[in-house]
Amino acid sequence: MNRYRFNLKTAYYLAVLVFFAIIAAQLVSHQIINGEQYEEISRRNYVRIRRVNATRGMILDEKMRPIVYNVPAVNLYFRIAFVNDRQALISFLTDNLDITEDYIHRLFYENRFRPFDEVLIVENLQENIMARIAENMNRFPELVFRVEILRHYDIHNHFTGYVGRINEQEFRRYRGDDLTRNSLIGKTGIERYYEGLLSGKSGYEIVQVDALGKSLQLFKHELNRPPVNGFNIVLTINLELQQYINQIFPRNRAGAVVVLNPKTGGILAYNSFPEFDQNWFATGISNAQWNFLRDHELRPLLDRVVMGSYPPGSTFKTVSAAYALEKNLINEQTRFASCNGGMWIGNRYFRCWYRYGHGRTNIYTGMSVSCSVYFYDLSSRFNLDEFQEFTENNFLLQRTGIDLPSERAGFFPRTDWYRNRLGRYFSTVGIRANLSIGQGEILVSPLALTAYYAAIGNDGVWNTPHLFKEAFNENIFISDGIVTKTQKKLPITDNTLSIIQKTLYESVYSQNATGRTARVRGAEIYAKTGTAENPQGDTPHAFIAGYAKWDEEPEIAFLVLIENGGWGGSNAGPVAQQIIQFYQDRIR
Repeated sequence: MNRYRFNLKTAYYLAVLVFFAIIAAQLVSHQIINGEQYEEISRRNYVRIRRVNATRGMILDEKMRPIVYNVPAVNLYFRIAFVNDRQALISFLTDNLDITEDYIHRLFYENRFRPFDEVLIVENLQENIMARIAENMNRFPELVFRVEILRHYDIHNHFTGYVGRINEQEFRRYRGDDLTRNSLIGKTGIERYYEGLLSGKSGYEIVQVDALGKSLQLFKHELNRPPVNGFNIVLTINLELQQYINQIFPRNRAGAVVVLNPKTGGILAYNSFPEFDQNWFATGISNAQWNFLRDHELRPLLDRVVMGSYPPGSTFKTVSAAYALEKNLINEQTRFASCNGGMWIGNRYFRCWYRYGHGRTNIYTGMSVSCSVYFYDLSSRFNLDEFQEFTENNFLLQRTGIDLPSERAGFFPRTDWYRNRLGRYFSTVGIRANLSIGQGEILVSPLALTAYYAAIGNDGVWNTPHLFKEAFNENIFISDGIVTKTQKKLPITDNTLSIIQKTLYESVYSQNATGRTARVRGAEIYAKTGTAENPQGDTPHAFIAGYAKWDEEPEIAFLVLIENGGWGGSNAGPVAQQIIQFYQDRIR
């Protein structure tokens, strides 16, 4: 019996010994003999959190016509962790793509701490290049194609802005805002201002993949988070009017055109010239394209509507006239010295634009023929600082508050500014004469001047100019609470306003009116032309600003500026006439 127990016990221990011997042999096989092989298999079978990008919202005009939308594009990425032969990869990429070795080395360096992240190499691959790369994917498993969206801009403009890949500085600034180093973000314009609405929120999928990248389906679907697509934004812009203005504006000229609704402040057309193709930036601008834009003599990247600052010329006589009326310096019949082509102020002769002179004028004839001598004489009664304050209270010197990321304020110096530059003893007589006709040190933006004339047409009520109308996605519609819309009152009485409106009417319809080129049968036009001296050139800037009424209601306010365009009446006026005619025939 004891011998039997001994044999049973011995067999038990032998079985245990054999079991552990087998395990040890397997461990030796896996970790020592075949260790590298299984390490590679383990390395290529891992959990992957796959980002699912949200679809960026479209930008539409007031009639729901697309201005900016998305198109599919194939982009090429690589993952550093899977690179077997760096130099072979670099040679292959430089042979087949328009990129340099330095560029690829920089990608390796900048992403050295993110070996498993997908790093963008190039965007929007052409089919023939994509085919060449695809043929060699077995040699370079680190390369990955991704079908993603490409932003497409249907018209060249400044107000939509453009998107681009986030840079390192932006990534650090917006860290935690659902962004990666491959994210597209708004760089300028509407794309930037409404980034939060347009971009949406990315989702993710949690999967475990094998060495071939196939999902092993080990995780439940409830761990995934679907993306929330961005809002589509509807603007107040009328695409048809915007495109028409692009067609009729003088070629090879710089300038700006604004058309807005005086009752709401909604902008119907926003044109800065020359335009540029935002698609260059959306697809990754080349050095040649960037150099062209940077070095172009007309500076196409400058948004002249909000970032341009100009002496307003005779369009500013409206402000001077309103100030004089408010201060009781004149009435409707007040006449000053006769215009014989100019007048002496101190030891300097100030010329009128019409060298033969206009004779003695009152506020109506002085405005309609744009007699500078009338305003020179009138300015001798101005208090400079009060005049500056009045201009500021008409909202011409501050930013309008338009829903764009950048806007320049106007400029009108006070007495202290001149004293600091000219010394203690100086005279403001000549300074006031210049300022009264919109020359000298005064600067305004085209948008601010348009908003001012819109307020005159809207019975003295100033509305914040804006581009946003509404936004929507699959589930939500937004029309209020996005744009801060402010209504303010011009600092003038109803009597002053009525007189100013009459002067603008006379400036178009009287016999020798400088604005007569803007007349449109069927509409009532109220406008003032301007010819502003240009410190950077011999030829002055051409202006016209005003508003148009139908059925006794102001429907549009407008401004046309042509840099170095010459006379406002003969050059800017006809452009305004075409715009008003087109609006009457096709839009209203």
